[in-house]
Amino acid sequence: MLKKGVHFRLSMDTAWWRRPSILPLVIFVMAILIIVVGGSIRINDAGESCPDWPMCFGTYGFDISPEEQGKYWDENPGQIDSRGENHRYTVFEIFVEWFHRLLVGIVAIPIFLNLIISRRKQETYGRSNYYASIFITAMLIIQAAAGATTVFFDNVDWSVALHLSLACIFSGAIIWQYLLMRVKEGAGWRFLSVSKEFISLNKKRFDSVAASVLFLLILGAWVSSTAGGQYNQSCSIGFPDAWPQCNGSLLPSIDGPGVLIQMIHRVGALVIGLVLVASIIKFKSQNASTPESGPYSKFLHATAGFWFLNLLIGASYVIFAKSGDFPESLSLLHLVGGVTCFLVSLICPLMVRLSMISKRESLTGE
Repeated sequence: MLKKGVHFRLSMDTAWWRRPSILPLVIFVMAILIIVVGGSIRINDAGESCPDWPMCFGTYGFDISPEEQGKYWDENPGQIDSRGENHRYTVFEIFVEWFHRLLVGIVAIPIFLNLIISRRKQETYGRSNYYASIFITAMLIIQAAAGATTVFFDNVDWSVALHLSLACIFSGAIIWQYLLMRVKEGAGWRFLSVSKEFISLNKKRFDSVAASVLFLLILGAWVSSTAGGQYNQSCSIGFPDAWPQCNGSLLPSIDGPGVLIQMIHRVGALVIGLVLVASIIKFKSQNASTPESGPYSKFLHATAGFWFLNLLIGASYVIFAKSGDFPESLSLLHLVGGVTCFLVSLICPLMVRLSMISKRESLTGE
């Protein structure tokens, strides 16, 4: 036990930028960058700009001329581009996809380094931290496979939704490991001291909120990737015809292409907004006399705030659109907003589990 205490103190006295907990932060920043670049692939219509994997038109570069692309298609007649055999991609479109893959390869370096350090420092940071590093490493491999799947299936809607969902789970796992390591480094967060009764009363509520926001994010990925993203634009343009109405009606006919999918996404956003409001009201009424509940309340409110902000961004996408010209930068911002909302909603479930681990370790003397 004395040896463990010495390791613990050494970790606490080390400058924050030299602590092992900095690695999950670096990985998290890179993960968010990968998600943003992945969203840029879609808004630049570059999802199939590298038709093979892990290579790109049979090379490892991105400067591929239209003539070289044509030669590749001639040599690979079994592969099909959904845009037609005569479609040619610009160097920039190919670069976006190529850069996305490059980032995934680069992030593998700190991830494997994190795995090695977590294994060697189990005595200081515990087994839970080591298991988290294993999970993150496994998720990287699974994500690479999911990315390859989107290429092989020509960015079909379910593959894009799966890829984004796994990216969110991957990012959440990184946050989890960072929190685990910071507790071991002595972070005296107030939320760690909540009672067992508080945990029992609120654990399922926090889990439900996070799961609901993730479901909404998946719905959004489904809408934005179905029919090459054209269903984003199935409710007309301008205010109020496109939003809050759809094709000039609050209850539009679902016969038009993509209207049903668009309305499912909108109704889902409304329902989850009501779930958030109801959760906040009930949480406040049940935990008014619990001073340690403050951090949980803040993150619940932050989740609702990001939900509302992202609702406005999604509405702006169709309100400020012009015929045949949609502001795709807002579409990317809508994606980033959705991912942010989910990650913020995930903090409460993670805090609860961290508190449970802290209580268990205090009882066992670990």
